[in-house]
Amino acid sequence: MTVIDFTLRILVAVLAGLAIGFERQWNHKSAGLKTNMLVATGAAIFVMISLKLTAHSTLVDPSRIIAQVVTGVGFLGAGVIFREGVNVHGLGSAATIWCSAAIGCMAASGYFLETLICTAIVIIVNLGINPIDKWLKKRK
Repeated sequence: MTVIDFTLRILVAVLAGLAIGFERQWNHKSAGLKTNMLVATGAAIFVMISLKLTAHSTLVDPSRIIAQVVTGVGFLGAGVIFREGVNVHGLGSAATIWCSAAIGCMAASGYFLETLICTAIVIIVNLGINPIDKWLKKRK
């Protein structure tokens, strides 16, 4: 992987995290701009480390690093989940953080169109489901 390829992949991850984080920040959610940007970037860095290592050895499996990113980000997401009595808050933010990590992994793997598609889907879900969610909560 060249320095230009590395830079392009990291920038795509940063921009995807920026887009997702902007939506979260705009809607005053607990995990916003910086969190989603750093999660996507960190995931991309770990994947690119793995890809660099596999270029020098056939004994290294890049999917092992991706699996560890999934696990590690799960713990990070748990930190934004709060319970108040019977109500639980932050599950959407935790799921968004998890998606940001996956998108960072995708960008680092060089799947730029797929990164764009997945970023758009996460934003559409976060924006589009809110009215339906509010409507369903009002029905008692």
